[in-house]
Amino acid sequence: MREVRQPERMVAVPISYRARRRNATYISSCTKYTMFFFNFLFWLIGGALIGIGVYALVDQWQTGDGVRVTDIADILFNVGLIIAIIGAVIFFVSFAGCIGALRENTTLLQLYSLALVVFFLLELGVAILCFVFPAKVEGFLSGRITDNFIKKYREDPDLQNFIDFIQQEFHCCGLSARSYEDWSKNEYFNCTGPEFNPSIERCGVPYSCCKNATDMSSGLINIMCGYGVQREAGVTTTPVLVKKNASLLQHDPKDKVWTQGCLESLKSWINRNLYIVAGLAVGIALMQLFVMYLAKSLEGQIELQKST
Repeated sequence: MREVRQPERMVAVPISYRARRRNATYISSCTKYTMFFFNFLFWLIGGALIGIGVYALVDQWQTGDGVRVTDIADILFNVGLIIAIIGAVIFFVSFAGCIGALRENTTLLQLYSLALVVFFLLELGVAILCFVFPAKVEGFLSGRITDNFIKKYREDPDLQNFIDFIQQEFHCCGLSARSYEDWSKNEYFNCTGPEFNPSIERCGVPYSCCKNATDMSSGLINIMCGYGVQREAGVTTTPVLVKKNASLLQHDPKDKVWTQGCLESLKSWINRNLYIVAGLAVGIALMQLFVMYLAKSLEGQIELQKST
């Protein structure tokens, strides 16, 4: 007789503890992709800022103004160049965070964390300086920065538009406590010796200083509304001109232009919106700390995964 063999039974062999540890992962998908999302968003913002800055620089070049970099002031007060530099920094730092998180690269994550720490310390240092030495910071802003802003007003169209926007939105004129008298530092608005200044804008201020620069009937901006304001206020160091223009001093500049400096207006606005400004500052700081925590956590998880 033919022997019939019974089918063999399949015996389940349990996976060893060491094999389970070898297949386990210590990298949290939530941490990884949350960090990637944040940095991808900032990467897009950085790219947009680079585009805006480069467009402004190209526009300056095409209009014949060019990009002058003779000293540090030319960099600090060139709006297009500053926007492009800030955009480039955000672009490359966030790119390191994106690729570091996506590819689980600890070198890029360490570079990203270092950059965030440097930014946070710089912001903290500026905040401490403003809080501990407010008078010195205000003196620096109303001195060196005021001079450069005023003197370069006509040289850079982007800076000019920025100053006009600030003066219109904050209802101010000039930057320091001297208000509209600051504009005498500009060669076009200079009023310390009008007989030597051939500019048609001499002894005036930009239209953005005017209280009623826009004609309500036509909707057009009267760019000549600030002409002669400094002369009417007697802003001149030439005694002959003071005597000659004495009949013009009957007009009060307060009737035509804003007589508060933009730094003082900005301080008043911050005091009125203190809780909003403080909330934004704390929110930005917490966001930076949160992203730094994600980066260090992901870096630690990657190192732990490598060790196993």
